[in-house]
Amino acid sequence: MNLLIELFLTFFKIGLFTFGGGYAMISIIEHTCVEEKKWLTDEEMLNMTVIAESTPGPIAINCSTYVGFNQKGFIGALISTIGMILPSFIIIFIISMFLDNFLEITFVASAFKGIKVAVGILIVDAALKMFKKIKKTTLSIFLTLAAFISLFIIDVFAFNISSIVLMIAAAIISLAVYIIGKAGKSGAGK
Repeated sequence: MNLLIELFLTFFKIGLFTFGGGYAMISIIEHTCVEEKKWLTDEEMLNMTVIAESTPGPIAINCSTYVGFNQKGFIGALISTIGMILPSFIIIFIISMFLDNFLEITFVASAFKGIKVAVGILIVDAALKMFKKIKKTTLSIFLTLAAFISLFIIDVFAFNISSIVLMIAAAIISLAVYIIGKAGKSGAGK
């Protein structure tokens, strides 16, 4: 029971104090679940991030569900997910009750401009931490650079291409390299 309460409170705190969506939360989740709580290893965190990104739904909620399931099965997944969702729900509900034009308030609009910078830094921090922890192979470095350059070009020239297309392309390339490598090893063993 103590672990369920800890899961709920941990993800409630992450959901309450993290702005900027799931990608900004990855760094906080990694720090909390790997470094502080030791619920996951670095490799499990990398795998969880990939799985959470490639499954439907917001990445932060998928991560919290994964950690909860990893710790306490279905009930842990449910408690962690509720902990992650509840702060946003409460805040949005309160704002909608009392303020019709919340984002038009000068103070709030200025605060959100500052938050955008912090969110960008959190996303870059999460990306750098994950890149440092992945096994450096020619393929992983190539895919990282190719994805970065592709996203940069898509953004600069305002092409209408989803990042999902790039993820699928990277998955296909990785699978092809794996299959070719496996076929080469089995052919060499004959």
